[in-house]
Amino acid sequence: MDENLLLDSLRRRMRAMHSLYEDATATMDLSHVNHFEREGVLPIAFSLFHYINMEDSSFFLITGEAPLFNEDWAARIDPAIADHGKHKTVEEMVHQRIGDLGEFIAYMNAVFARTEQWLRELTRAELDRVVIARPLPPQVASTYSARVAGEQGITVLDAAECWMYQHGLRHMGEIELGRGLVGLGGMTS
Repeated sequence: MDENLLLDSLRRRMRAMHSLYEDATATMDLSHVNHFEREGVLPIAFSLFHYINMEDSSFFLITGEAPLFNEDWAARIDPAIADHGKHKTVEEMVHQRIGDLGEFIAYMNAVFARTEQWLRELTRAELDRVVIARPLPPQVASTYSARVAGEQGITVLDAAECWMYQHGLRHMGEIELGRGLVGLGGMTS
């Protein structure tokens, strides 16, 4: 595949996916984000905080640069659960709420800006670098990215595609469904 085509496609897809989150948060308030539908149905706050915090954490796993989320961001955003919840149950994470939507959006924008800057500087050769080699550790072996990984393990391209792009779209689907539950429309047709 043409080097420029691959990188350009990844950059455009991430920017487009990020723009969906920007549009969604621009048209919701805390009552929408924190709406509790019923037991077993995660609020939009979960999908928002979970995905943005996971993109931040994935950036660390791919690049080695520390996540942006820290005690200061936690105090500013004031999430009910200051954890992305990947290893928690739905019963636990149904209680996720965001205290300050403006601060959350500032965190989200910082995560997106850092990811997109990294993508602009990313080279084709770097896409082949193995992030997690086989044999994959138990906490990774049962994930979608493990199914995608080649014989060598999870590469930078696999990680960017699975942990950032595809994971982001999955949670945007949840946000779109949640928007419908609170009387707002979907983001795309």
